Amino acid sequence: MPRTVFEVDLKKAPEDHDIKTHNRWHPDIPFVEMLKPNETVRVECHDWTGGQIGNNDSANDIRDVDLTRVHYLSGPFGVEGAEPGDLLVVNILDLGAKPDSEWGFNGLFAKENGGGFLTEHYPNASKSCWDFEGIYTTSRHIPGVRYPGIIHPGLIGCLPDRKLLDEANRREAELVSTDPDRVPPLAALPYSDTALMGQMSGDASSAAAAEAWRTVPPREHGGNCDIKNLSRGSKVYFPVYVKGAGLSMGDIHFSQGDGEITFCGAIEMAGWIDISVDIIKGGMAKYNVVNPIFKPSPIDPHFDDYLIFEGISVDEHTGEQYYLDAHVAYRRACLNAIEYLKKFGYSGEQAYMILGTAPVEGRIAGIVDIPNVCATLAIPTAIFDFDINPNSTGPTKQVTGADVAKAS
Repeated sequence: MPRTVFEVDLKKAPEDHDIKTHNRWHPDIPFVEMLKPNETVRVECHDWTGGQIGNNDSANDIRDVDLTRVHYLSGPFGVEGAEPGDLLVVNILDLGAKPDSEWGFNGLFAKENGGGFLTEHYPNASKSCWDFEGIYTTSRHIPGVRYPGIIHPGLIGCLPDRKLLDEANRREAELVSTDPDRVPPLAALPYSDTALMGQMSGDASSAAAAEAWRTVPPREHGGNCDIKNLSRGSKVYFPVYVKGAGLSMGDIHFSQGDGEITFCGAIEMAGWIDISVDIIKGGMAKYNVVNPIFKPSPIDPHFDDYLIFEGISVDEHTGEQYYLDAHVAYRRACLNAIEYLKKFGYSGEQAYMILGTAPVEGRIAGIVDIPNVCATLAIPTAIFDFDINPNSTGPTKQVTGADVAKAS
């Protein structure tokens, strides 16, 4: 049994723990512990909302969730011998659910509270809850599907240094200034009121919180990358920006589709991660690394039959032609899949959540054939209790009764 270096009590709010989590990135956040290279440790993690979402049949909690109080991260951990310019090697050895929390949730956020990839089509809050059965998961809100989990941390990375902190704040503020009243906003700028700065306190904590990064996007240091293949046996190489590296992690997902398109988009859960770490001295320069690189899990579920949907760079509302726009193309692929699944009795929200939670494969099939990108979304057919392949007799309604939880 690995030594536990960060403990989480799900009966307490993250703010009430003796060893505090953090929900911002800043170079001055103190390390909670120093790790030795090649040491194996266990890290427990809150779900990304810190317990704001309940296992029930109402989506009021999804509608009302405070998105400035999310991504409660376990860490940061210093690593002995790590220096700026190194690569921190993180071996993800094992992951699991907390024994008192063997369930997860997926949600569509209201447009005015973050939205999602398809927020113009699905602007209202809704939720599905999922039960874990060993390696599999099912939902009372979305019948007819069952799939194995690829448990992974949605958010993992190292602390930025001062130079990177300031540069990202500059570019993101510049982006927001182009449309400051947009809903949802173009970026999540620093917001100190709900910042949890780990073991910092007093004036130092307040000053850091005013400039600390929000945890919403991925950046050069890693962060909220939501890569579903970072599961058992994965190896990640993180750029090191501060002495000791400052590794943190959280936002564990039981299962997720490529893109995490529902934003609260995987099956979110509380759990634990077993890791070991190592260092490649001077690795950033040796390998010209700017963003993290990784080797995927060797034990991803292997499906041998997919139904693949295409999308191109043409707006679904106006018919406007975009030039090699991968965002529009992937959106069209997702919408095409949703409309198809609705023929079997799923609501649009149920189909949307399947794409966010199931191990679907997203690809850029072509990005050079002007003016259209061709994006694809591959759904493993075996996750369904019925045949979804096209045939000459046409689709028949398979799903009745249940639907996702809605806000009142």
